[in-house]
Amino acid sequence: MKRVITIAIVISLFIFSQEASWAYRDYFTAEQKSQLVKIQTVLVEAVALADKGAVDAGAIRAVVVSRLSELDYTVITDGSKPYDVIFKVKCEQRKTWEGTATAGGDADLPDSPSRVWKGPACQLNYTLGGMKIKWQKEVRTDFEDAITASQKAGAGDPGDYAMKKLTERLADYDFPVTVTADWGQDERLLKLLDSSKNQMRRLKIISLLGEMLSDSALPRLKEALKDKDLAKQAAESLGNIGRDGIPLLIDIMKNSQDNDLRISAAKGLGQVGGLHGDTTAVLPLLEILKDPNTDWTLLTEIAWALGKMPDKRSIEPLYALDRKLQAMRDPENMKLKKLKEAVFWAIKQCDTWDQYS
Repeated sequence: MKRVITIAIVISLFIFSQEASWAYRDYFTAEQKSQLVKIQTVLVEAVALADKGAVDAGAIRAVVVSRLSELDYTVITDGSKPYDVIFKVKCEQRKTWEGTATAGGDADLPDSPSRVWKGPACQLNYTLGGMKIKWQKEVRTDFEDAITASQKAGAGDPGDYAMKKLTERLADYDFPVTVTADWGQDERLLKLLDSSKNQMRRLKIISLLGEMLSDSALPRLKEALKDKDLAKQAAESLGNIGRDGIPLLIDIMKNSQDNDLRISAAKGLGQVGGLHGDTTAVLPLLEILKDPNTDWTLLTEIAWALGKMPDKRSIEPLYALDRKLQAMRDPENMKLKKLKEAVFWAIKQCDTWDQYS
C-alpha cells in the first residue's frame, strides 16, 4: 500500500509540474480573460524607495513606458484618464519582506520574487478592475548591498546608485512580452516576432506562444523550424500547442541531422503526448531508442517522452535498455547517470500506469 501511495504522489507531482507551464491562466474567470485580451491602454505607476525615503521614480517610469510601448500599447501615466489595466512597479534599495512566497513551478523561475533576496529589487505586477492579479515578477541587481557597491564604484549616494542599476535592469528584462503572454494577446506577440531582430527576444516569444497553447501560432512555429537559431525552441513549443505538431516533430526525429534539434523534438513529443494522451509517437521513438548509434542525451529525452505517454509497447524496449545500462559502471559519467534515471522513471510509468490510473 505504501508503494502505491508513493507512486501516486510521484505521478501527481510530475503531472502538476507539467500542467503549471500550460495552464498558467486557468485562475482567470471568463470575464477577466475577455478583459485581458482587449487591453490596449496601460496606466503605469512607479514608486522608488531608498534608505533615505521615497526618491524620484521618473527614470524608472520612463523606461517602463518605453518598453510597454514596444508592443504597441497606449501607455499613460495620468490616472485621471481612461485605462484598461494598471501596471505597477515598485523599486527598493532594500527589498522589504512581503510575506511567505510560494515555491515550485513558476515561483522558482529566475524572474519570480525571491524569498531570500533583501538587496535592490523591483517588483512588477498589474491590477485589473481593482484586483491585484497573481502575475508578479522581480528584477534584481547583481549586488545585494548598495552601500558597498556604490563605494566600490565611486558612485556617490547608494540609493541613487541602486535605482540607476535597477533602471538598467528594467531596460534589459523583457517583461513586456511576458505580461503580454499573460494577457493572452498572441497576435501582438506574433507581430513582434515578425518585426524583432533580437534573437533572444524571438526565442522568448516562441517559448511563450507554446506555453499559451496558441493555435494561431502554429504556422509561425512551423516556419521557425527552418531557422537554425529558433528551431530548437520552436520544436519544444510545438509540443505544447497540440496534436497538429506531431507529424512535424516525428519527421524531425527521423530525418534531421541536428542532434540538438532532435532532442528538442523528443521533448516536444513527450509534452504533446502527455497533454493529450496521444501515443502516435511511441513507435517512432522506440525505433530510435533501439538504434545503438543514438546519442545518450537524445536517448534520455526519448525515455522521458515515453514515460509521459505510458504505453505497453514501450515496456520491453525500456527494460532491454535498462539491462544494458546497468552493466555499465561509470559513476563519474553524468550523461550515463541521467540516462539511467530517465529509463528507470519511464519503466515505472509504463509498467504500472494501468494499475494506478
